[in-house]
Amino acid sequence: MDGEAEPEQGTPAPPPPAAHGGPASGHAPTLGGRREPKKYAVTDDYQLSKQVLGLGVNGKVLECFHRLTGQKCALKLLYDSPKARQEVEHHWQASGGPHVVRILDVYENMHRGRRCLLIVMECMEGGELFSRIQERGDQAFTEREAAEIMRDIGTAIQFLHSQNIAHRDVKPENLLYTSKEKNAVLKLTDFGFAKETTQNALQTPCYTPYYVAPEVLGPEKYDKSCDMWSLGVIMYILLCGFPPFYSNTGQAISPGMKRRIRLGQYGFPNPEWSDVSEDAKQLIRLLLKTDPTERLTIAQFMNHPWINQSTVVPQTPLHTARVLQEDKDHWDEVKEEMTSALATMRVDYDQVKIKDLKTSNNRLLNKRRKKQAGSSSASQGCNNQ
Repeated sequence: MDGEAEPEQGTPAPPPPAAHGGPASGHAPTLGGRREPKKYAVTDDYQLSKQVLGLGVNGKVLECFHRLTGQKCALKLLYDSPKARQEVEHHWQASGGPHVVRILDVYENMHRGRRCLLIVMECMEGGELFSRIQERGDQAFTEREAAEIMRDIGTAIQFLHSQNIAHRDVKPENLLYTSKEKNAVLKLTDFGFAKETTQNALQTPCYTPYYVAPEVLGPEKYDKSCDMWSLGVIMYILLCGFPPFYSNTGQAISPGMKRRIRLGQYGFPNPEWSDVSEDAKQLIRLLLKTDPTERLTIAQFMNHPWINQSTVVPQTPLHTARVLQEDKDHWDEVKEEMTSALATMRVDYDQVKIKDLKTSNNRLLNKRRKKQAGSSSASQGCNNQ
């Protein structure tokens, strides 16, 4: 088949299960310590269907079945690029972590004349987090349940941050359940915007303590704080059914909404918030801090009593399911607004650069340079060359 990853026609009936030969355990062959994609055709192992399960940042997700076991899986197709390789590497690194969608296999094939990467993942048949709450109807959704959900999402983020990965796209459509069952597990997916947060010693920015504010000394702080802001927004929606920030103009992210996010303008209006505990509100305030450096870290979040003592959080019935049901026509807009806000944030954080003193044209710095001209005690630059 020459490694051609063209989906077969129609939706296949799953083949009969076999005794062995199922999808990989999430660990692909390694070369020199690095995981390597399989080079033969994905269709040797999996029967692909045209059923689209979802759309990721960098590619679409199709349903597929393992030929020997009949196991239903999800296949994501990415055209090969440094960005796609990075997504695969970050997801591979996180795969197997708690509450993270697991990779089963990765293939490198040709598709329509272009090299592509095919990620085979466990199939998340339970759908999105908020759809599940929306579908509850009259069955009460409680504050304790919200706390347990936030603890699960926090556990995924804690694992990623411990691996020096910032996800940077934690939003409703990337939080999926393994099945429709009551005991289904909530997991985080789509590593298309994930970023490594460790800095190579050789890439450490040049700075002098007099010139750069201390909070600008490391961009990784900003990338991780993006995930913490997301936790705040998701927690807010879980507790009331609507988002803390919204656009009044119909645009996905209006200047007014941007300003409200920057100024931290949101409230806890009644009746939805009248019975929610002060602990929960306090945690949201600590996550939706306008200054990224003031937001809780994931360790602080996991140690907050509302999270680490979630089993004693009051079982107060919330308005969430009713509001989500009533506002379901606007839910796509809510998701779009959060996507846009995260995109804006990522751009802002990516632009947090430390100025190199040699190329900086700062007026005060120029004045200091003139004073020091001819002096042998020139200002110290990088000392890590």
